[in-house]
Amino acid sequence: MKTRKISLHCLLLLSLLFQPALACAATGFAGLFGYTAEPQQNLDYLPQWLAALERHLLQDVPEGDCSETSFNRCHLQNWLAYLDTIKSRPALEQIDAVNLYANKKDYILDMTNYGTQDYWAIAREFLYNGGDCEDYAITKFFSLRWLGFEMDTLRIVILQDTNLRIAHAVLAVSHDNDILILDNQTQQVVSHQAIAHYLPLYSVNENKWWLHLPKM
Repeated sequence: MKTRKISLHCLLLLSLLFQPALACAATGFAGLFGYTAEPQQNLDYLPQWLAALERHLLQDVPEGDCSETSFNRCHLQNWLAYLDTIKSRPALEQIDAVNLYANKKDYILDMTNYGTQDYWAIAREFLYNGGDCEDYAITKFFSLRWLGFEMDTLRIVILQDTNLRIAHAVLAVSHDNDILILDNQTQQVVSHQAIAHYLPLYSVNENKWWLHLPKM
């Protein structure tokens, strides 16, 4: 994510702070980075994510001739083949492997790839083109979903990096009474409790999204 995106996210959040939230928050992420998680009513406020979900269902399918030059579909085949090789490993090893696999891809700005400041790429696009922080998180999300991780244990988190003073995105995984962070800025998967410079704004999975607010 780029610095200018933060203003758009903040405007969205401020416009929703006084809207009624759903009755309860998902307890597995309630303390993410020390913040509360307030569930919201629908995903209509996040059109980029809805578009990515639709494209994922239609396009993240390995088919066709791998000799094609316009798009190398073998990127998808190699991705799914790799996931198949780690499917029998313990969950923590799968999480580590998925993080490392995605982090090998090049960091490329959305403006370079798609001619726009903010584009949420699916695995098909990211594995071929590279991408920025939310694109890493999205591919990691779909990788773990393919491996059988429950949707309620995964969240793409949009946050503020107070060290770099930019907006950022990571994947958070609820695992073994902890929240693990998969980040394109580091090869290591770490507990959210070990990170002091991330302030979560909102998070999302396939069905819901949450505002993150400081604990009162």
